[in-house]
Amino acid sequence: MTSTLPAATTGTVPAQRQPVPDERSTGRTDPPVPPRRPRLRASRPDLLLCGALLVAILVVQGWNIADYPTLSDDEGTYLAQAWAVQEGRGLAHYTYWYDHPPLGWIQIALLTWIPKLISPDSMTVGTMRATMLVVSAISAALLYVLGRRLSLPRWAAGLGMVLFGLSPLSVVLQREIFLDNLAVMWTLVAFTLAASPNRHLWHHFGAGVAAATAVLTKETMLFVLPAVLLTMGRHSHRDTRKFALTGAITACVLIGLSYPLFALLKGELLPGSGHVSLWDGIKYQMTRPGSGFILDQGSGSHGVLQSWLYYDRVLIVGGLAGALLLLLTWRWSVTARALAGPSLAVAILAVVALRPGGYLPAMYVIQALPFLALVLAGATASVAHAVLRRRRGPDEVRWKTGGRYALAAVLALAAGAYVVPHWYDGDRTAVTADANAPYRAASTWLSTEVEDPADTRVLVDDALWLDLVHAGYQPGLGAIWFYKADLDPAVTKTLPNGWRDLDYVVASPTVRRDASDLPGVDAALKHSTPVAVFGSGEDRIEIRRIQTVSGGVR
Repeated sequence: MTSTLPAATTGTVPAQRQPVPDERSTGRTDPPVPPRRPRLRASRPDLLLCGALLVAILVVQGWNIADYPTLSDDEGTYLAQAWAVQEGRGLAHYTYWYDHPPLGWIQIALLTWIPKLISPDSMTVGTMRATMLVVSAISAALLYVLGRRLSLPRWAAGLGMVLFGLSPLSVVLQREIFLDNLAVMWTLVAFTLAASPNRHLWHHFGAGVAAATAVLTKETMLFVLPAVLLTMGRHSHRDTRKFALTGAITACVLIGLSYPLFALLKGELLPGSGHVSLWDGIKYQMTRPGSGFILDQGSGSHGVLQSWLYYDRVLIVGGLAGALLLLLTWRWSVTARALAGPSLAVAILAVVALRPGGYLPAMYVIQALPFLALVLAGATASVAHAVLRRRRGPDEVRWKTGGRYALAAVLALAAGAYVVPHWYDGDRTAVTADANAPYRAASTWLSTEVEDPADTRVLVDDALWLDLVHAGYQPGLGAIWFYKADLDPAVTKTLPNGWRDLDYVVASPTVRRDASDLPGVDAALKHSTPVAVFGSGEDRIEIRRIQTVSGGVR
């Protein structure tokens, strides 16, 4: 079903009897219909610009992707869970305890299925990062389409794509196997469908489905749903708006309810003896220790903020300033009204990050990257329009017109002079640095120096877990994700003597950092001696052999 604006009357009404438009406000909320333009897929300039920028983004993000940034335990966890899905072992490589909805790593399993089928040993974090280029490509293209649908000029939509895909912060985070990157892709699908110029009802239903998929991929995308609804409300037709919004909300809610329904059918919705539960998973996420106020210099959240600003101040500070500018000029700026949805998304995510005592993970900013890029590009377009708009009156002298263009050129050159050197340094590090040499060396040592991997038990972080599985260690019982040695009853019962039942512990930065909260892991570190060390300083990886009570080596 297609809903369009009423067609214009084409009769032969005499000029003197034609109705005079009423200049008074009618209270309607329909956005003005933009001049008809060719579809993006039929617009050669749009296709050429988007295609060229997409190639540049994929080259920068793909070059050296396996070696930078450092492999993270979260990446290993999501990939190991995807491996478990592929192998038919369940929804996780250990007991699935409802920490996140499983749809995210099911998608990772689909993305990595063909590479793993061709080369099973390539199912490791460094190699499988290449599959995230597919997600980055789709997200970047969707951002360009969304910018054009929100009435940004071609150059501004391209600028938003550059900000989103080539910022050093984006290059680092979008390379990593994070659920947030997949959730952002689905959120952009929802926004793009919500802003469809055709105003098909099925587009709006599709937006609801995509929004639910985003939330089931990473539950924190729930915060952005009001911005999706605002965009849909502004771009739906007045006569069918209620149907569009109702259909989108219904589709989103019904699909979202599949997650608690799944838990209910498994008998794991509520806490009980001998099983995990969705309620406990939600309770953990809501009550986990906070990382402090983001503006408190001694807090963990402030440290996360500083790490974001280290990679790119332009996108974060400029995006927040752009969102503020657009929100303040909403009443009289066409661009501000068009970008109301992305601006609201930035505002909501900023408020959530600023909540006192909350937990702020390093990957949280991924959810804001596309909206920061869009609003910064939109604010730039608003400023450019204010400086260069031609309707200055017929009496404006030529030197004033030239002065406005000169001012615009100076502003553009100043912005480029500040941004380009910072981005060049950050992106050059991303395409040249090797941060994962210690992990590769540790993986090689454990594969070649241990006599009988099948009969050896090693505590290891998830970044190396699949490497050990491919080397012959028993999944889950031989190669043991270090958290599970203390927290998973299915694992602890196989270690009746605790650390004495282990042979090695791989002390990566993640293991050393979290050992103080895990008594079993901490004891294993204290009763072990290093037999191989790779790297230096805080980033080093130690392979430590467990000692007996008397001090001898096992």
